Amino acid sequence: MKPLLPCLEFGSSTEDAEMTVILMHGLGADAHDFAGVAEALTSAAQPAKWRFVLPHAPHIPVTVNMGMEMPAWYDILDMSHPREVNWDTVAESTADVEAILNRESGGKTVLAGFSQGGAMALYTGLRNQPQIDGIFVMSGYLLEGDDHPCPEKEKDFPISIFHGDLDPVVPFTAAEQCAATLESKNYRPTCKIYEGLPHSVSDEEIQDVFSWLQEINH
Repeated sequence: MKPLLPCLEFGSSTEDAEMTVILMHGLGADAHDFAGVAEALTSAAQPAKWRFVLPHAPHIPVTVNMGMEMPAWYDILDMSHPREVNWDTVAESTADVEAILNRESGGKTVLAGFSQGGAMALYTGLRNQPQIDGIFVMSGYLLEGDDHPCPEKEKDFPISIFHGDLDPVVPFTAAEQCAATLESKNYRPTCKIYEGLPHSVSDEEIQDVFSWLQEINH
């Protein structure tokens, strides 16, 4: 059996959690990128029992970065929108995230991520709808291709997209395109664009994420 990816874990235990958020970092980063956010949100949520699981992506060669090995959920071949990717590496990481999803069996479950991690959260979540209660994406995009279309809606669950309007890496038009595609498949995503925000997160965005998670947990 393939071992689980190493993860940072915050808040309640798997058994006690009312809600678990599996939060994936961006390309070239690691789980420590969002450790402070996870700690702050689990603390702010008390007495509610929230749990954050932050997996580390495997180190793989990334074509657009001259083939250098780095933490990545999948190999990016071209920075076009939609991204041109190596779908075999997407499948491998999808299986990794599904293994974590299967372990976190208690309470409600949310998939989330930043940039490439957000794309991974959407891709995996839309293909495991019975197991999830929400998806949120920060500065991310929808992974899709001719042989990998966006799945149809199977059940109602919230999807929220957060994005800066000055993002030079993933332009905010990618967020708008993502929302439009999801709507065409009968999902009901919300999309908030932050004025002046580049490819990063802001305090306002984290507060909005917190409010959104509170609504799911009620």
